[in-house]
Amino acid sequence: VIQGMQLYASALRKSRMQSEFQIRKIQKRDNAQVARIIREVMTEFQAVGEGYSIDDAEVSDMFQNYRDPRQSYFVITSGEQVLGGGGIGPLAGGTRTTCELRKMFFLPQLRGIGMGRRLLLKLLDEARLRGYKQCYLETLDRMWQANELYRKNGFRLLDKPMGNTGHCACDRWYALDL
Repeated sequence: VIQGMQLYASALRKSRMQSEFQIRKIQKRDNAQVARIIREVMTEFQAVGEGYSIDDAEVSDMFQNYRDPRQSYFVITSGEQVLGGGGIGPLAGGTRTTCELRKMFFLPQLRGIGMGRRLLLKLLDEARLRGYKQCYLETLDRMWQANELYRKNGFRLLDKPMGNTGHCACDRWYALDL
């Protein structure tokens, strides 16, 4: 009974915390904040240099780079402040029905309260609406919270990368049938 009450109290706390945040489509005015978040988080996890997405051209103008009908990028906000985001788009070098989960990063204050799961589920729904049948992603083993999120939501660990993303420094690859 005590364990059940503790779980309930934790879920209630997370729900209250989540109510402070909104998920919405990226807007042009979000570009600088999103680029800063991507670069900060990747630096935090030593994901800097060749083979990482920190230097992808799209990072500086995520709004423009996610305007294609087969792509979508969402941000998590508190007021006017962007605290995280993530997107989907076609997997480079993949099949037409495979999308890639892209640039999903959160500042520390968003981690561990369920916002990652909320955004992930929204992105998977967006992928299905756009006709994708599979979602692929790349990450790093040291990003343990991200790995846990993906596994808990049905992604299976792959032995090798799919497609041709150019992110050869990633060491964990996952896929999910939609």
